[in-house]
Formats: sequence, C-alpha cells, structure tokens
Amino acid sequence: MNLFVLRHGIAEDSAPGGRDSDRVLTSEGREKLRSVLKSAANAMETPSLILSSPYVRARQTAEVAASVLGYSETIVNTRTLTPDATPHDVWEEIRTHRDEARILLSSHEPLVSRLVSYLLGAPPLQVEMKKAALVSIEIVAFHGEPRGVLKWMLTPKVAHIA
Repeated sequence: MNLFVLRHGIAEDSAPGGRDSDRVLTSEGREKLRSVLKSAANAMETPSLILSSPYVRARQTAEVAASVLGYSETIVNTRTLTPDATPHDVWEEIRTHRDEARILLSSHEPLVSRLVSYLLGAPPLQVEMKKAALVSIEIVAFHGEPRGVLKWMLTPKVAHIA
C-alpha cells in the first residue's frame, strides 16, 4: 500500500466562534497546498481513499487534494486523525483499509510527524512536517507494528523551487 500523509495548509489563527476545530484555510494556505499537490501529482497516482480529520482545515485540505489529484470518491472523516489522536490509533484505522492501494491522510501536528516516525518503525526519529507537507510511505507489512519505507517528502518550499 502507498500511504500519503498530508499536513493541513496554513489556517486562520482563530475561528470566529473560537473553536480550534472550526479554523479555515487561508488563501495563502490553499495556494501552498496546491503547489505541493501539483508537484506531487507527477510522482503519485490518484488515491483510492482519502481519510481526513473532521476539523474544518483538514477537511478543506482533503478537498483540495481530491481536486488536484483527481479523486472523485467520498472523503471519509475519522476522529483517529484529530491532533490529539495517537499514531497507534491511526495505524489501526489504516489496517481496516488494507485492501486499498493508495490512501491519503489529511491531519494535524503533532500527530503527523509522530505518525511518520511510527510508520517507519522509528518512533524516536524527529520529522518536521511543515504546513502542507506531504510524505509518501510504502507500507510493506500489516501485522503487528507497522513496517513502512519512506519514498519521498515534499514541502511548500521545495515545491515552489521545483
């Protein structure tokens, strides 16, 4: 399985109602996100499934990814991708979709950097996931702890240069 871990784009500092889960992407956030996804589109096939945190900014990120990458199926919201979830919870969610060829996850820090390290079998590894960063991991085994191979990582700064 090819797994793509995407951190949401730049979001407003606070939502009008004050709830963190209601923060929306800024226009700059959408622009950087599109830049990363357009660059990545050359190195990846359309996801067969997109899973997203139910938070507005992650959901909007998933919608931009679906548009740029040609995904026309339903985006599935899951609480296992909220900021306070654990990498193990996400792994269990991934395992329920093991028949999918390519899954894109739209989520938040601090979860995404911890998740990437966990999926690579190296929890102490420090990974910096900038906003709109995208990581490609090939999952090679589904039993027990994850065994993944890092294929590539793309950030807005690199996408802009490319």
